[in-house]
Amino acid sequence: FWYMPGWVLTGIEDEELPLRTFFGQNFPNPFNPVTTLAYGLATPAHVTIKVYDVSGREVRTLVDKDMEPGRYQATLDANGLAGGVYFARMIAGDYIENRKLVLIK
Repeated sequence: FWYMPGWVLTGIEDEELPLRTFFGQNFPNPFNPVTTLAYGLATPAHVTIKVYDVSGREVRTLVDKDMEPGRYQATLDANGLAGGVYFARMIAGDYIENRKLVLIK
């Protein structure tokens, strides 16, 4: 048996449950017409992810629900949107983060 101070064996892999809430950059970026946004929750929260154009108008809602801790992905299908810069905003409890998305047509 080998022990390293600070290690705790739980039977749950670290990659399944994030240690902190995060909102990753979309991939690919720039994109046409579909992109994926990765995010994770360290605690249960109501999550909203919305996409806005440069004038601040909401153009899509990707997520709007109560979620448990874990890693997730949301997909943006930009069919019907004009090429240009958009912003995705994730709100999960007190956590708020924005990402810049570039749609190339």
